[in-house]
Amino acid sequence: MLVQLGLLAGSLLVLTLGAEGLVRGSASLAKRMGVSSFFIGLTIVGFGTSTPELATSVTAAIRGSADIAVGNVIGSNICNIALILGVASLICPIALKLDLVRRETFIVIAVACVPWIALTSGGRLERWHGAAMLAGLLVYLWLGYVRGRRDAQREAAAAAERELEHELGLDKPGPMTRPLVCVAMVLAGLALLVGGSYLLVSSASEIARSLGISELVIGLTIVAVGTSAPELFTSVVAAMRGQPDLAVGNVLGSNVFNILGILGITCLATPQDVSRQVLWFDVPVMLAASLACLPIMLSGARISRAEGAVLLFGYGLYVAGLFTVVGGWFGEG
Repeated sequence: MLVQLGLLAGSLLVLTLGAEGLVRGSASLAKRMGVSSFFIGLTIVGFGTSTPELATSVTAAIRGSADIAVGNVIGSNICNIALILGVASLICPIALKLDLVRRETFIVIAVACVPWIALTSGGRLERWHGAAMLAGLLVYLWLGYVRGRRDAQREAAAAAERELEHELGLDKPGPMTRPLVCVAMVLAGLALLVGGSYLLVSSASEIARSLGISELVIGLTIVAVGTSAPELFTSVVAAMRGQPDLAVGNVLGSNVFNILGILGITCLATPQDVSRQVLWFDVPVMLAASLACLPIMLSGARISRAEGAVLLFGYGLYVAGLFTVVGGWFGEG
């Protein structure tokens, strides 16, 4: 048991380091290739902070652990809103730009309903479902790219580029900006993510079996929180540095990518059976958390410490319910 806990902790560290290396290396390469800052932020950085979820879910799916594969995605989205935004706003109340937040929040609410398409095929997400999700992600990225090229957003894009360069240390010449070093960082990041995801799935499964806890609960909690570490780190640091757009945008963008991208790729790798608990409890909780963003984010154009505390309290209730009564309701605990 202690060995498995050690492997679990080690895998979370490896995943975080892998994501960091992938983000830094990819962003530096994109910078040298002349890719726009908006495109970097929307694709490379957004993908990079979600690669732990991607690697873990795909690995779990291939190994036949559908509960961990699907639970990781749903649990990460709940964690992103309730835990990460809650912690970030407790550290520093988050001011918001209403026009940007309103659009992204409605998209997050819409994608929260996507897992329910499994109801059309007997509780199973087929490969064509995954293809449809990826198609939706491409449309989302394209529309975002088009919006980013509008004249009114050029100044914001330039500021985002400067901020991104500063955050990644690309505004100062050095060995970390050399092409070969960047390629090495990308490859090392990918290797760490693959190895870390394998350790995470293996150790989490063993812990679940030894404690008599379902793999679904482990995927929704331990694995989900662990693979959300990059988002947590980014949003907390952004809140501490007074960068609300980065803190909120990181969470909302990650939620869209988790469902359309990660769940889509996972279903393409192998069709996924979605348990009754996920469909009738966890997805509704994810939708409720997404809907909660509307009144919270539009009340005074800020997320206050009190609202952050409410989010954290709600997440605590959700986790407590998973480990106590919910599994028994659905006969899966």
